[in-house]
Amino acid sequence: MPFRETFWNIPHWAETAQYFLALFTAIVFMYGVIRRIRRWRQGRPEKRTGYFWKRIWSLVTQVLAQRRTLDEFYPGLMHFSIFWGMLVLAVGTALATIDWDVTHLLFGFQILKGTVYVVFELALDLLGLLVVLGLGMAVYRRYVTKPSRLGNFPAKGFERDDTYALVMLSFITLSGYLTEGLRIAVTRPEWENWSPIGKWIGAAFLALGDPTNQTLHLVIWSLHIITAFGVLITLPFTKLFHILSVPLNIYFQSMQPAGALPSDQTGSGAGVKEWKQFTWKQLLDFDACTRCGRCQDVCPAYASAQILSPRNVMAKLETHVWEKVNGKNLHGDIVSSKELWACTTCRACSQVCPAFIDHVTTFVDLRRYLVNEGEVDALLQKTLANLGRYGNSFGQSERMRVKWTQPIQPAVKDARKEAVEYLWFVGDYASYHTMFSDITRKTAQVFQKADLDFGILYDAERNTGNDVRRVGEEGLFESLVEKNTAAMDKCKYRAIVTTDPHSYNTLKNEYPANGNDHPVLHYTELLDQLTASGKLQFNKKLDCKVTYHDPCYLGRYNGIYDAPRRVIRALGCELIEMPRHGDRAFC
Repeated sequence: MPFRETFWNIPHWAETAQYFLALFTAIVFMYGVIRRIRRWRQGRPEKRTGYFWKRIWSLVTQVLAQRRTLDEFYPGLMHFSIFWGMLVLAVGTALATIDWDVTHLLFGFQILKGTVYVVFELALDLLGLLVVLGLGMAVYRRYVTKPSRLGNFPAKGFERDDTYALVMLSFITLSGYLTEGLRIAVTRPEWENWSPIGKWIGAAFLALGDPTNQTLHLVIWSLHIITAFGVLITLPFTKLFHILSVPLNIYFQSMQPAGALPSDQTGSGAGVKEWKQFTWKQLLDFDACTRCGRCQDVCPAYASAQILSPRNVMAKLETHVWEKVNGKNLHGDIVSSKELWACTTCRACSQVCPAFIDHVTTFVDLRRYLVNEGEVDALLQKTLANLGRYGNSFGQSERMRVKWTQPIQPAVKDARKEAVEYLWFVGDYASYHTMFSDITRKTAQVFQKADLDFGILYDAERNTGNDVRRVGEEGLFESLVEKNTAAMDKCKYRAIVTTDPHSYNTLKNEYPANGNDHPVLHYTELLDQLTASGKLQFNKKLDCKVTYHDPCYLGRYNGIYDAPRRVIRALGCELIEMPRHGDRAFC
């Protein structure tokens, strides 16, 4: 009857040595993992509990099913093949170990025998090809096609780390097949057809005969075992640690809306000056980065001037955290202010990251320090001063905010004085900028044509503070929120509507924390509802071709993609999509 003899052709001394090596490996491995955890715990506390089943489902879809990884076909298939192939081989090795070391030696019976064993062998033999396929694709991609995002690292050590991972995994896989093939070449078991790859390899060694094949088997088995334990020993100290850190990072991802930026968690309001002021989750972010470069590919700052590479910032922060005494400052020596100010907070990087790293929160925490230190350019300094004094970025008086309403008849309602169904939060640009004033008036006329009961805050409205907060001026953001909330609390309305995606985001996701729990609609959502209900009808269809750019704060942050497109089509327009649209739209 076919069965698994784990230590065929292995002398007793080598078998004993393997157990001692396994114990040593376990000790070093646990030391490395504990070392990582202790470093994370040096960061500031951050609550990442709750939503247990939602987090488990994320592990199923993103770790096991590799859903986000597979968004890109070639690298997705490559990683999927390596992941599942190695997972199956690891599980198979564990089962074989339990079968021999536990059930056989302790209890006198084996599970892996007969039909169970031959099916087991066939599964491992064929699924091991996934690893070979994936590693071959990885080698071809990294050393032949050489995509730019896999190069130009901030330190040469990163490339050596990548090469080490590929070499070690390749040797483990190929030596495993060779060991199996040599065993089959010597023993020629009646079930050898159930190990087709092993049989094929074994056929190549038949001419050598014994004892050459047995000697080769012992040598290659020894190298295979040493390499496997070598990978486990070094795993917590190399890029391969992402096998553990990425699932952890996915499990502990934020379950809050993407548009709800965490407040300054240092407690001082001064942002992050040194790495220990990051939260433990941000330190985990740095360790989870695999330097795949997807974030760099979609970053508008990198595409326009290559000032900022989110990949490089994460890599530099990880290195900085693990250098015990380097005499370098986080700001300036590790991350430059040019890199930080280049970020548009479009969130494209986080949207595509397979490890679910939150780049934006880290960048904003670092910018808060720059703002606190006054390290901002003159234009931004003036803008922040205008917002603090006038409540708008243009430095205009509050009375000028409603100048655009003067030609409109009947007059736009003052929501402070009479109840309305919709409170229209107009926003700075729609109110003050001369290029947009006419569009704002036309929007009001569309609302009136649809018999919409709406009003505005008139001169009580202030900038919502969405961009103020992401610049890093948390104190000014809180001041703007307080004034807007006080003004809205005096009004009676059912829902808020706004034409500005940035105002939409912060009103919907950040103002509820300050007591505003009214529904918030983007005007395209409202128009979509009105056309669907028949309250807004178009007698004349526009016969033209148009395109639509998805605003970051409407699309990626809040998932509003369909409503604007339905409105465009309802107008009789043919929508032509740009190459980058939807959740991949350019900033």
